[in-house]
Amino acid sequence: MGTPVSHVQTFSTFHRVSLPLAFVNFLNQAARTILAVIGPLLALEFGLSASELGFLAAAMFAGYGLAQLPVGLGLDLFGARRVQTVLTLLAASGLLLFAIAPGYEVLILSRLMTGVGVSAGLMAMLKANSQWFRPEQVAGVTGWCLVIGALGGVAVTVPVEFALPVLSWRGVFLVLAALALTVATVIWVRVPDRPPGVTPVPRRSLREEISVFGEVFRHPAFIRFVPGVVLLTVMNFTYQGLWAGPWLRDVAGMGDGARASLLLVYALALTAGAPVMGTLTSIAQHRGLPPLLIPWVCTGAMIVIQLLLMTGPREPAVLGVLWFLFPFFAAAGPSGYTVITQHFPLAYVGRVSTAINATMLLSVFLVQNAIGAILDLWPRTAAGGWNPTGYGWALGLTVGLQAAAAVWALLRR
Repeated sequence: MGTPVSHVQTFSTFHRVSLPLAFVNFLNQAARTILAVIGPLLALEFGLSASELGFLAAAMFAGYGLAQLPVGLGLDLFGARRVQTVLTLLAASGLLLFAIAPGYEVLILSRLMTGVGVSAGLMAMLKANSQWFRPEQVAGVTGWCLVIGALGGVAVTVPVEFALPVLSWRGVFLVLAALALTVATVIWVRVPDRPPGVTPVPRRSLREEISVFGEVFRHPAFIRFVPGVVLLTVMNFTYQGLWAGPWLRDVAGMGDGARASLLLVYALALTAGAPVMGTLTSIAQHRGLPPLLIPWVCTGAMIVIQLLLMTGPREPAVLGVLWFLFPFFAAAGPSGYTVITQHFPLAYVGRVSTAINATMLLSVFLVQNAIGAILDLWPRTAAGGWNPTGYGWALGLTVGLQAAAAVWALLRR
């Protein structure tokens, strides 16, 4: 374990170590969300079909997912500062290439580069925070870092809409590329490699270092806790990234303006939930309560919220409350990451966190596709949407998964 900082030093260390790394998550969220705003412009300029636009959005996700395990190994061997500097420079290159792209193939390549470039955002923060802060502080510090990331998603909505007539979509990507270059420079200059007095862990052969992933995936804590913890984040990825909008249209009967307002509520709730859940997890650890108490309480709350959504409410006030609480409680997922990594040596944190994240990304792929398959069991509505009954069964699936994960963790005590 690295030398922990005192309570008085926390803010200074956060400002120097955690905050620069947190801005990579700002870039991550901005780059992932921006196609929702500029997608129609790209489709018009490059003559893209809906499937081509969808593949363009998925290309960044693919780069992000494929890089997880190699990035985790790199974080443990070389540290957050070096890995994040290199990756953020790659992200800057990808964003710049997107800004000057002459055609669809270059757009795809640039999205892949960007996805790899931002792939260590959360895990690099976990690695650095685990080195610089006491175990009971890590969840709270990480939660506040995630606020920066969530603001990236907000920044590319209304602000980008206002900027497009002046900058064009290419100009917006030039701004993002410049921001990425700035972040990479700040990380290289300001973030230390490790706390003072801490010596690097002796290196083993590359094969031995890679074999650590086998230890991680077989570890009892990983097997017991990861299913429940990742499902919290899976729910946010699944609904914020895809299914919340269609649900509000097809079940709640909302028009475009009302849906946009409620999705903004969703984003703000996620922004608020990250620091609250992180802080509560840190308080629970500090007081000797079960470290995963907050994520498990949030899992129970999520199950109740989904059961209420299965009734098909349409009252605006009720919808506002439910779709605020949904992401607010789901924001406890990263707090669970921090607790699970503490079951492993500090030298393994990069690999443990990316193993958890890789599991989460695979789960998102499976759950999103499962929901789509369930909705397709019913004929499309006259308006072109999906049958509300299908959404009820889809929510039943995720309720069952979360309940099963909680029972699994309880039975494997």
